[in-house]
Amino acid sequence: MKKGIHPVMKKSVFNCACGESFETLSNQEIHNVEVCNECHPFYNKKTSGHKKAGAVEKFNRKYNIKDES
Repeated sequence: MKKGIHPVMKKSVFNCACGESFETLSNQEIHNVEVCNECHPFYNKKTSGHKKAGAVEKFNRKYNIKDES
């Protein structure tokens, strides 16, 4: 690696819009982000499953399949 062309890595604070903050290494000291792993629905397992649950019923209606159980 060439010397003198890489930025200096220092401790930085990431502040989310939800109020969560965490420290890591970066070339800037403060980062403001809109979404973090605490408030994003994919990462905190709070995604809604209603679309998936209705897919079976939609398929059965489309192909006129009757539930015989």
